Amino acid sequence: MESVIALPRDTAADRLRSKRDEIRQMPVPLSDPETAARKLIEIANSVEALQDGRIHIEKVNGPFLFELKGTPDQYLAGLKHAIEHGWIVLHESGTYLKFTQAGADTFA
Repeated sequence: MESVIALPRDTAADRLRSKRDEIRQMPVPLSDPETAARKLIEIANSVEALQDGRIHIEKVNGPFLFELKGTPDQYLAGLKHAIEHGWIVLHESGTYLKFTQAGADTFA
């Protein structure tokens, strides 16, 4: 009678679990509101402002969400942080933002 040696199974599900565990252990810098705010400001600073220093909000949230792969919660936390620190002001309609003098000085 032949003896059968059981080899470790390497299924797609096992590889997926392993990859998921790796991702969970990776640092997520945008989860810190300070870091997210600074990234938002960096993006806004790279955009050419329109009349009266206005920067359309989609010029900032698009790159944050789709290029940096930030989440909507991270975006909102960063935006709130930047506003609370007086770096930017968001128009009441939510369609554009402007740098404050403090924000311009801090990130110039």
